[in-house]
Amino acid sequence: MRPLLCCLGLAALLGPCLSCPSACSCSTKKNGRLLAECAYKDLQEVPEGLSSNVTILTLSANRIVWLGQGSFAEVPEVQSLWLGYNQIGVVEPGAFALLVHLKNLDLSHNKIADFPWQDLRNLSGLQILKMNNNRLAGLPWDAFRFLKDLRSLWLNDNELTTLAEGTFDNLPSLSQLQIFNNPFNCSCKVFWLKKWTEKTSVSITKGGSTLCVAPSRLKGRAVTDIPDHHCIAPSVQLTYLSNLDNTVMYNGLTLTLHCSVAGSPPPEIRWKIQTSSHRVEIKGPNVARDGNVKQSQERFLVFKNGTMAIPNFRKEDEGIYTCLAVNDVGTRDVSVNVALAGSENPAEDLLQDDPQASHLGGRSCYKGDEMDPSGAGEKLVIVYHMPRESKSRSGRVVPQVHLRTLLLALGIVL
Repeated sequence: MRPLLCCLGLAALLGPCLSCPSACSCSTKKNGRLLAECAYKDLQEVPEGLSSNVTILTLSANRIVWLGQGSFAEVPEVQSLWLGYNQIGVVEPGAFALLVHLKNLDLSHNKIADFPWQDLRNLSGLQILKMNNNRLAGLPWDAFRFLKDLRSLWLNDNELTTLAEGTFDNLPSLSQLQIFNNPFNCSCKVFWLKKWTEKTSVSITKGGSTLCVAPSRLKGRAVTDIPDHHCIAPSVQLTYLSNLDNTVMYNGLTLTLHCSVAGSPPPEIRWKIQTSSHRVEIKGPNVARDGNVKQSQERFLVFKNGTMAIPNFRKEDEGIYTCLAVNDVGTRDVSVNVALAGSENPAEDLLQDDPQASHLGGRSCYKGDEMDPSGAGEKLVIVYHMPRESKSRSGRVVPQVHLRTLLLALGIVL
């Protein structure tokens, strides 16, 4: 009886360790790891009945089309998971999230177009990730951000047309990268990749096959051969413009800033305005050629030529005005802190933009002065008075100019 009880007890202890689906063959390796070999079995889904302590699971060369959130719930200890050469097209969020011991993941030669990249956040021990020969058309820039131990990354033979700058940052252990045979559009959006390959120690396998498909002038050339002169980071200068020809255009002051940019491709101009009461971001011109203001944004008038005007500049408009130049290579910005100083009495004795105004708390600018980025944050103080009517040099009353006239004047002159 006692030998029988011992045998039953031993079987009870070993039973779970040796649990194996009928379609698989399971064995214990010399290092104590439990292998579940389920390749080439025409399986259409991950089999049930796997032991919880399986550390190597091979499911390659089956007909699996879908991976659900609980597909690997039975094997939380798995370290190597081979799923290559299936027909996987759908991967639900959470499918891999709990496999925190995973070191090797092979999803190559499938039909994956969308992948739950957030699942990789828990896989900090992952060392090899194969996603080649799929249908990936894009990656988030932080897809691999948490994979500190990743050594080998295979992304070749997908449908990637571009890669976001920073995609391979935060991968201190990366030593091998495969990205060849992707239809890269070699616009300046991938110029960073050229610069990265020039300084990285990572081995980029078959780098000569990492070719451009577009634009036509670069078709067939390696990504690493994108000409430098095609892609130049933006530069930006900010100037303050006085009222045009000293003409009184408003019953008050019109603040006019002009943003000059350069770069290749030509940078887009954006404005950010931060006052004590609100923040405004304007991503492009809102004034048409005919002087019409889009979206009724008459407070901040932004022109295509890089000029911004604020008619009837008031105390509440004080704040930091930032011009940003943005293109595919990068972003540059320059700011000026605009403050306002007013007077109850006529101030004909204080010339607009007079250098003596600087003692009132900031730096004044002449027409056309450049706001050097190194001086960002310095104050531009405008001294003005708000007469009901203004006189010309001959003594005649000069009527105030209508907003439409101001818009057209700024648009034409600048």
